[in-house]
Formats: sequence, C-alpha cells, structure tokens
Amino acid sequence: MNKTILALSAAALALTGTTAIAQHRGAHNPDTDGNGSVTLTEMQAASAERFARMDANGDGVINAADRQARGAQMFARADANGDGELTAAEMQAAREARKADRPERGERSERRAKRGGDRTERMAQRFAQADTDNSGGLSQAELAAMHEARGERGKRGNRGGKRGGMFLSADANGDQAISRAEFDAAVQARFAKLDSDGNGAISAEEREAHKAERRAERQAKRGERRGQ
Repeated sequence: MNKTILALSAAALALTGTTAIAQHRGAHNPDTDGNGSVTLTEMQAASAERFARMDANGDGVINAADRQARGAQMFARADANGDGELTAAEMQAAREARKADRPERGERSERRAKRGGDRTERMAQRFAQADTDNSGGLSQAELAAMHEARGERGKRGNRGGKRGGMFLSADANGDQAISRAEFDAAVQARFAKLDSDGNGAISAEEREAHKAERRAERQAKRGERRGQ
C-alpha cells in the first residue's frame, strides 16, 4: 500500500525545494514580485505552502500517514467513475491535468515523445502486465505491485530512485519522516546549490543551467543503461 501511495504522490517526495523552483512558470509561482528571480524568502514561502499541503494531519511532520492520505486523495481524483480502479484513459487524463498545472511536465513529455515513438506502446504493455485480473483497470494493489517491480529493476540497474534520493536527503535522521526543521534545512541547502553566484537570488539563467545539468545527468544515465 505504501508503495502505491509513494508512486501516486510524487509531489510528496519532492520536498527539497526543487518543486518550488520548477513551478516558476506554473500555477504556484514562487517569484511573487515578478522580477524574474527567486529569493530564499520567496522559495521558503512557496515551499512552506507545499509542506502544509503534504502534512495532511497538521502535526508538523510528513510521514507515511500523510503520504497515504495524500495518495488516496490523488487516486480518488484520478478515479473518475469511482469504481476503485484506474483505467488507461483515467491515468492519461490525470497526467494531462498534471501537465496543465505544471508546464515543465508537458515540455518533458514532448521531449520524450520526440526521442522515441514506442513510449506509448511500452506504457500500454506495462499497463497490460500490471492488470493481472484483466479488468481493464488497475487497483491500488496492482499499482503497488507494478511500482514495486519497477523499483526492483531500478535497483538491479543501479539507477537509484531520484525521488527516494530526494526524500532521503531531506530526512536527515533517517526516521522515514520529514520534520519542519529538516524540511527547512533541505530548502536552504537546495537554494544554496541553485544560487551558483551566491548573490541571494536564483536567476532565470541559473534555473536554466540547473535544468541543463539535470538533462545531462539523465542522458548519461540512459547511456549507462544502454551499455549494460
């Protein structure tokens, strides 16, 4: 069950401030004064709003209970007909909704589509394999099994889950929960990394440089996997 929630709640694991910056052009724009740069104060404010949304029970800690509640909400929203399963169409609709809210997601999807036309076929194959009862929809249990299997393949390929890494970097004491203090420390560390010139603001150029670095890392990992 927890793996289902983690898979459905990708945002819940993006807790180190990256999301606030990625949403610069999205619905949750941290650049509140519109000057093109994001200060630490702006980033902290945007990230604090995200923390509050993730902390479902308001106890000041993001843990498994919060992730389960958040994931259940996301599953329910995606399950348009309320039958307890997600069809391929419902999952696609949920992806489109996320892309509309997060423009950078749409940009990544377009780049992926250009790189390989067989992505849709691969997704269809994964869906069919996960739909073990051939009902035409994936239950939470089937989604959990699918993501657990993919996670095991990732470990064998030495990929290391990006979201898991982000969670671990914020979870300083390793207790599988993120306190507000840990969250704030992670946001500050992330800001310092992105603010490459140390002037106290993350410029559009610094954001683009970070995106380029991330793309290069992903391309390098893809090359490593092809060579294995």
